[in-house]
Amino acid sequence: MELSKKQQALVVISATEAKGDINGLKAAVNDGFEQGLTVSEIKEALSQLYAYTGFPRSLNALGALQQVIAERTQQGLKTEEGKEADPLPADYDALKQGTKVQTDLFGAFNYAFAPQTDYYLKAHLFGDIFARNNLSHIDREIVTVSAISALPGCEPQLNAHVAGAHKVGVTEEQLCQMPAVLSERVGEEEGQRCAKAVAQFLGQETAIVQTVDFSVWPKGEPNPFNKYFTGQSYLTMLGESGAYNVTFEPGCRNFWHIHHGAVQVLMCVAGRGWYQEWGKPAVQMTPGTVITIPEGVKHWHGAAKDSWFQHVGYETDVQKIHSNEWLEEVSDEVYNQLP
Repeated sequence: MELSKKQQALVVISATEAKGDINGLKAAVNDGFEQGLTVSEIKEALSQLYAYTGFPRSLNALGALQQVIAERTQQGLKTEEGKEADPLPADYDALKQGTKVQTDLFGAFNYAFAPQTDYYLKAHLFGDIFARNNLSHIDREIVTVSAISALPGCEPQLNAHVAGAHKVGVTEEQLCQMPAVLSERVGEEEGQRCAKAVAQFLGQETAIVQTVDFSVWPKGEPNPFNKYFTGQSYLTMLGESGAYNVTFEPGCRNFWHIHHGAVQVLMCVAGRGWYQEWGKPAVQMTPGTVITIPEGVKHWHGAAKDSWFQHVGYETDVQKIHSNEWLEEVSDEVYNQLP
């Protein structure tokens, strides 16, 4: 069973909330409404997340939700209110029920070091919050896994919730789909973090891919010169300076080529990559590495196999007549010799 469109929307909403990306969150909320989520369901997800991402993130996200609702109302767009959670019985025992839910998800657990935290987890998070029935336990764990995937340094909790998600009914197929949704619609780092946790849970080998933060150097649009690349690259022009940023997916490199009538300068700004001149050993590029490529020298540059790569480039000593001469691909035999 695959993630539904509504569940995919919850993935994006939850991860952008955790990142504190309000603009991304508003876009995700709008998409969620279009996919059939209700105000009640989105509000519940954002409220639940205070237990994982903190009140500041949760309150800011709820404020963004209110803004989106107001904007959609002004535009005459449909926004379904949905059903609120049913009231709990007068004799409801949050600690007892929360202990059962936590045990079902993660096994028997007692945080003796901080008994008050143990109580909050059992009685409030898994007792009060998880008892509200306007989101299912499946959807609540999808929300949680997605949010923690956007929180660096929380891998133990992420691993536990991936296992918990499967226990409440999130299928292996759905777990495997979540990293792709995160990578495509939230960020490569978040997708990779989720993919590693899912792979570990399923007992699969996982390659660690170094990601980059596109909020620093934008990824850009698909490179119009991609026909001269092995793999996928992206291009961003940096204003009117003539400089540009090229983003390479892992394993992507351009063909051998020569700059005639100009000197090219490359500076690695993120990730790890390679530069090689014809007949010479390849040079590793990491952030801060600057390469000056003489006019007329045959060369290539691109990402390492296990890392995204970004470099800023520009041309200098440009002569009146200048051009690029694209040559043959960099063979797998040559490229795969590099670590």
